[in-house]
Amino acid sequence: MKMKKTDQEYKQSLSDIEYRVTREAATERPFTGKYWDHWDKGRYKCVCCDTPLFLSETKFDAGCGWPSYNAPEAASSIKEIRDTSHGMIRTEVRCAHCDAHLGHVFEDGPMPTGLRYCINSASLSFEPNSNAIPVKTDK
Repeated sequence: MKMKKTDQEYKQSLSDIEYRVTREAATERPFTGKYWDHWDKGRYKCVCCDTPLFLSETKFDAGCGWPSYNAPEAASSIKEIRDTSHGMIRTEVRCAHCDAHLGHVFEDGPMPTGLRYCINSASLSFEPNSNAIPVKTDK
């Protein structure tokens, strides 16, 4: 079931960059988001509705300046939409629960999926594992 807040409710509950990214499909500048170089163990969730999106075990360093994952936690937590903006053909990734813009998915990621979910930090919150040790993995 989709969650529907009003624009005003989103503006009150989100920071300016979180609102612009998730509700207006903006993109944060590379290497500026709070999670691009974040390696704690845990779960990344939608900043708008708390839907679990990605696990730290699927995060890798793609060198692009945005958090990158090779798979969502559950396929049902995201939806993919064809994006032809900016003169490109890409696949946009949105939260399946509240329709927040998260980022894009590309077919240049590591195995086993070969996918790179390139996600804006501003669309995410983080829930740490209580007994985890941070580990950085490269592509």
